[in-house]
Amino acid sequence: METPMAARAKTFLLCHGAWSGGWAWKKVHPLMAEAGHRLVTPTYTGLGERAHLASPAIDLDTHIQDILNVIKFEDLGDIVLLGHSYGGMVATGVADRARERVRRLIYLDAFVPGDGQSLFDLNEGGREPMRRAAASGDGYRIPPNPPPPDTPQADLDWLNARRVPMPIKCFETKLRLEHGEPTIPRSYIYCTRIPPGDVFGQFATRTKNEKGWRYFELDASHAPNVTAPEALMAVLDEIVA
Repeated sequence: METPMAARAKTFLLCHGAWSGGWAWKKVHPLMAEAGHRLVTPTYTGLGERAHLASPAIDLDTHIQDILNVIKFEDLGDIVLLGHSYGGMVATGVADRARERVRRLIYLDAFVPGDGQSLFDLNEGGREPMRRAAASGDGYRIPPNPPPPDTPQADLDWLNARRVPMPIKCFETKLRLEHGEPTIPRSYIYCTRIPPGDVFGQFATRTKNEKGWRYFELDASHAPNVTAPEALMAVLDEIVA
């Protein structure tokens, strides 16, 4: 017979945020293991340990394909897909194209796009400043946004040494959904330590009031995988319990 832990063990597949990588979820791996789950944290093309592959051609579809290939080659099934920040764009595309493999979709302080929407469509205020930032850099990448102000210094040093510029095309690509709105169970986790110009409040409001969503709040800033991993793990565990 399966032990209770094995029966409720889940495979979480991460779609990480912009400028980041699977490496930024280092603190969450032991917590996932402790809870009996598996956390798979791939890094998109052109970021993290794959920064040497950066090119102007990289867009949202490249990153969706990155995650689809992880599912295919690792033969993952029954997946809890976790999209953080920009990763909500990626996760939505992955869930659309790998419907038979994804059981549940969790957005962590993330963008929730509809068909035909780009990240810039959902964050109009960021479009021009980020285009200017890319133009004044190498022409195709946006330098990293600073981490949340409550990030401890040791973590800041660790993050800043590893975050790399983000191809702007990823933010400009309009997501194409082949199957319309996802019909699988969806949860939204809203981080309530909000910076000025709260980008994710629009999704909190929407998912709190729209059928088909479970809504959660986390007393943390935008990167709880770094600043509040235990609290984040508790919410994730509650969602899949």
